Parts: sequence; C-alpha cells; structure tokens
Amino acid sequence: MFFDIGPLELVALVILAVLIFGPDKLPKMIQDVSRTIRKIREFSDSAKEDIRSELGPEFKDFEFEDLNPKTFVRKHVLDKDELGLKEIRNGFDLRKEMAEVTDAVHGREEDAPPPAAPSASPSAPAGGPDLLKKREKPAPDERPPFDPDAT
Repeated sequence: MFFDIGPLELVALVILAVLIFGPDKLPKMIQDVSRTIRKIREFSDSAKEDIRSELGPEFKDFEFEDLNPKTFVRKHVLDKDELGLKEIRNGFDLRKEMAEVTDAVHGREEDAPPPAAPSASPSAPAGGPDLLKKREKPAPDERPPFDPDAT
C-alpha cells in the first residue's frame, strides 16, 4: 500500500486508533490530522513558489527533488545526454589520436609511412629540427636564435 504498510498492519493501526481515541473522538482527530497535513502542504508549496520567484527565470525548470544527489545524477548524467558525451566517447579513437600526436612530434606526414630507423644524418629532417643533434656553440658576441613560440 503506502510506506510499506500491508493491509493487516493497516487494520491493526485502525483498531489501535479506535481503542486509544475512542469512537467518539476518532472522526474529529482524523479531521484535525488531515487539516494539519493540508496546511503543511500549502506552506511547502508557497515556500517553493517563493524560492522559484526569487531565483528568477533562469531557474524556471528547477525542481527541489533534484537536490537529492541520486536523483540529480540520474537525471543529468545517466538518463539524458544533453552534452553529447556518448557521441564524443564513441567518436574518440585513442589509438588514432595518439598516432597523430606522435606523427606530429616526429614531424611525419599523415599519409607518409613511418621511417624504419631514425636517420643519423647531420641535416635536420624536412618536418622540423633534429632534436638529437648537438647544437654548435655560438660565438661570444652572437645572440641566441629567437623562438617566438617559446616566449
């Protein structure tokens, strides 16, 4: 039924209420309890409306149930995929991305086959500087080369 109370337990509660309050006072007690519950609900609804009006139009779809962490995660992460995270996750190929990064670091073209062994030639490869080659010492009055990417 409600609150995990079975029919047998509900009958036991009704009998207990009749024994405690008596058949004369029981209808009045039920009216008082229902009136109190109605007032609490009205107070709660008016407080929610006041909070929504104070938050402004940006939070017009704000629900107080979302403040429960389980509900918040279920609503914003598990059920809906507003940000397109599933498409991003499915479209992301880590091996391909890492291969592109290593090719860019080594100065290789995407379509060019990878070299069999690193070249030991003194000249720099066409894609970038040779990082393994030792630099010559500049003359005492010579300024070091300017690198705009490093500044």
